[in-house]
Amino acid sequence: QNSKDTTCGTDSSVRGHTAPLPSSSPMASTRRSKPVRVDSAQQLESEGQIPSQTQDPCLDWDIVVCHGTVDQEAPGFLALKQHHHLSWGSIVAFLERAEKLLKDSSVPLATISGKKLAQVASDFELHENPPKSVVLSVIKNHSAVEKILNHPDQSSEGQGRIQGAGTATGCAGRRERAPGRIGAARHWHSRVARARSALEEARQGHLESFCSRAKHLAANWNRIRTSRRTIIHIPSLGYSRGTLEHIPDLALQQNVQMGRLCDILDANVDVIYICPLALSEELLQYYNKLLGLQAAVRSGNPEDMADLQDRFRILTPEAINSFPGHPTCLATQLKHSPRTVQRIRGLIQGRAAYLVGGTAHADDAAVADMLDVPVLGSAPGVAQLYSTKSGSKRIFASARVPTPPGESAIHSEEQMVRALSRLVVDNVEVQRWLFKVDDEWGGNGTAYCDVVAHLECSPWLQKERQSHSPEGWSRSRAWELALVKLSQELPGLLAQHVQPVNEKRFPTWAEFLQTFLTQGGVIEAFPPSSTVTTLTVDLLIEPTGELSIVSCGEQLHAEGPLRCSGTTIPQRAVPPALLHSLCWRVGDTCRSKGVLGYLSIDFVAFTHPQTMEQQVWATDLDLCYSDQLALTQLTLYLTDGNLDCGSSPLQAPLGSKSGKSQWMQQEGTKTVSTILCCLLQPCPASPRCAVASTQLRHSSLSGTTYNLLLQRCKARGIGFDLQEKQGTVFVLYEDQKRERLGMITIGEDLQGVLLTFARNLFIIHQEISAPNMQGETNFKMAIQDIEAILGITAENKLKLEEEQPWEADALKE
Repeated sequence: QNSKDTTCGTDSSVRGHTAPLPSSSPMASTRRSKPVRVDSAQQLESEGQIPSQTQDPCLDWDIVVCHGTVDQEAPGFLALKQHHHLSWGSIVAFLERAEKLLKDSSVPLATISGKKLAQVASDFELHENPPKSVVLSVIKNHSAVEKILNHPDQSSEGQGRIQGAGTATGCAGRRERAPGRIGAARHWHSRVARARSALEEARQGHLESFCSRAKHLAANWNRIRTSRRTIIHIPSLGYSRGTLEHIPDLALQQNVQMGRLCDILDANVDVIYICPLALSEELLQYYNKLLGLQAAVRSGNPEDMADLQDRFRILTPEAINSFPGHPTCLATQLKHSPRTVQRIRGLIQGRAAYLVGGTAHADDAAVADMLDVPVLGSAPGVAQLYSTKSGSKRIFASARVPTPPGESAIHSEEQMVRALSRLVVDNVEVQRWLFKVDDEWGGNGTAYCDVVAHLECSPWLQKERQSHSPEGWSRSRAWELALVKLSQELPGLLAQHVQPVNEKRFPTWAEFLQTFLTQGGVIEAFPPSSTVTTLTVDLLIEPTGELSIVSCGEQLHAEGPLRCSGTTIPQRAVPPALLHSLCWRVGDTCRSKGVLGYLSIDFVAFTHPQTMEQQVWATDLDLCYSDQLALTQLTLYLTDGNLDCGSSPLQAPLGSKSGKSQWMQQEGTKTVSTILCCLLQPCPASPRCAVASTQLRHSSLSGTTYNLLLQRCKARGIGFDLQEKQGTVFVLYEDQKRERLGMITIGEDLQGVLLTFARNLFIIHQEISAPNMQGETNFKMAIQDIEAILGITAENKLKLEEEQPWEADALKE
């Protein structure tokens, strides 16, 4: 069997063998198979990379715009999207402008050249409002369309002419334009052509340099990793512009991984951290003191604190405010900051250095080229392809790891209903189904629906399913009838009962569905169990191909089961040997696709209600440095510890028992709540746990300074004991709005650490809130989640209240 056949077989397994519903419609039969899109994706998989924009085939695709609306299910549209994945955001933006223009002018039918569209749209971001003539330049029947644009009252009269012209590309000789308009259009076209040519040439050069430096890094990695070197950290969120527009406090969210600074734990490493915010001198001094704790942690003596300012630099690009109204990732901002780039070049001159980015973007390669350093990461095209929800399903299928029943690469409502009907009929025991947008951030692109609970035909379906064997069910007439029933009932059911996770982003199902079908997405089952544990495992694929697990933890979900608010590290839900095997298979597959650097895998573990055996499904893949990993690095730095993800313990040396415990007060702060629970088993054994959060928010934090907050926390017993290597440390990200903070708590046992973490939140809430102004916060939800984890009963609460009233109050709050 050849490679193409193998890939096709893999893809069908991901899609759950979804069959089309019985139909006599020619269109339905045409839409059953989408060979253009699937074959393109599979070809990219086999090559391990995405073709550059300069390598597009001569093939052209017709994009039909009927009454101002693009047919997004047309083969041409789908093929164009697959071939131009990297520039799809620009193409969509240009198409939206074209749709609006044609709709406002009542143009009944237009045919757009996909090839010309891709060429012109590549420069669209540089010219937000191109002339109407430029939009017309991509329309094949532009002559007939232009007549209607110039004479809207003749649109109905000209409908027959424009429909006939929909397949024609001539009529250029009959165009009559004013000399001034022709000159302006030619001038604009000339500018676009020059800019496009320069941009394509630069991108090709960046890609070639990227690959060349990657080879050099691999050849010299064993030497570089053990010698004096500088790591340039750029925690950039390189999502599409459409996604970035909906990330609240984008700059802040790109600054939640301050734990990357802890790479200086290796005496051979210096760190340059690119910060998307201008930090005050107070915050810079805070991090100098925090990182200076390491020597004191080792000795247990605060007098051994060191000044490590020469070991790390926090630099802010001068272009962070140069794109008002246009959200841009940190890599793009650095690319347009020549002074910062020049300073970095001076700092790394004559030294080995490499770059570690965040979510990949084309400008990562551009920055690496400007600095003349390699990137410890995948080529942007490869990362973007496999970081999508549909891309991760292809990776999991190739790795042959268990995944939820589901369907990927959904692009039309018909396809979605057909797939979901099949999935529900084949998996009657699954109550909840998830819808995930391919390219969204932080769970914002997720919605769910308890389908079976709302199906009118559910009793009949359950009865019919129980009357057939598993083998005979899919061959029965009842199975076919069930598909028909569901296909009729699902559209209305979904419109009424689907619940987007982020209702601010998607207030209605219709809005979510539009984004879901435009970007593409997946449908997958939520585990059919009342007790589900979600795990995140971070891996590193080194330039030499060596695989290692660098962090593992169990997620906490303070804001619902589908949004991560924290993790407990290391994980204990899945046997380490099983988890190690699954991660190795995924990592090995990623390596074969050209993936390099850091990646994180999400799993769900649960007990199946029928077999009563534990099942583990791989659900998500992110090819980037995660928040969990950054917090793990900070935890290891504070404990002088060592995490062995193979057997799951986190080991740290015992503190000295002689002398008085020394407490260091740290500052508090911000970020995505990642609660790290780390089991510490030093030699000799001294088990500990750590809890860390990066998404704690409270609007009342802005009413006090960090210095005052820390003084109040210290007075209430919140601090860090250098000798015992336990206590609490805060992570600060900015001091302008001051509404978010991160927190790490380390203690002797998991229950105690969780209680201490909850107590800390309650104390902070008390200290910063007025009786009549409680503020907007997620502290209460975090405390409630801890309460659920600990399983505190009413009797336990009463006992706790008698012994330690503040802890009981914290849990009640």
